[in-house]
Amino acid sequence: MDTKLRLLVSLITAFFVTTSLAGPFGDKKVEWSQVPEKVQQTITQHAQGGTIEKIERETKKKKITVYEAKVRMPDGRKIEIEVEEDGTLLEIEDD
Repeated sequence: MDTKLRLLVSLITAFFVTTSLAGPFGDKKVEWSQVPEKVQQTITQHAQGGTIEKIERETKKKKITVYEAKVRMPDGRKIEIEVEEDGTLLEIEDD
């Protein structure tokens, strides 16, 4: 097989493998309306009046759904709030 053809086939294969893995295990941006009510309550409580700029949903260990909210606090700091699907707060960290 020609070297250029091998390279092309390899690149195409790599593209499809990486895009197929990104879906089930990667972060996915979601709208506030798609976030479970218990998660919304926990995020709102810990955002303390901050602005929620972005929310992502990810699956950890193939079965735990976690929502990560990126929040700009009233004082300008940015934080990330991680919450399990049942509303359990996992972590708050400075961004």
